[in-house]
Amino acid sequence: MTPASRPVRAAPPAPGDTTRPVRSPCVSICHIDAASGLCVGCQRTLDEIGDWGSMADGERLEVWARIVERREAGALSRGGA
Repeated sequence: MTPASRPVRAAPPAPGDTTRPVRSPCVSICHIDAASGLCVGCQRTLDEIGDWGSMADGERLEVWARIVERREAGALSRGGA
């Protein structure tokens, strides 16, 4: 995969960083992959996306941890959509 064809990914928050609100992993590539049920852009489920606005920072960090696990497992490594 060339650098230009790599998917855009938001970086997870630094471990233990509590100095600011936990930012959204959204990268404005919003498409749900039918096979995995994950957004191709941010690798969140529809429930995670829908609940994000009302989540406390601790819950958002849990979502980020799942995103990192999904990335490492290659949940959408074959191009997703």
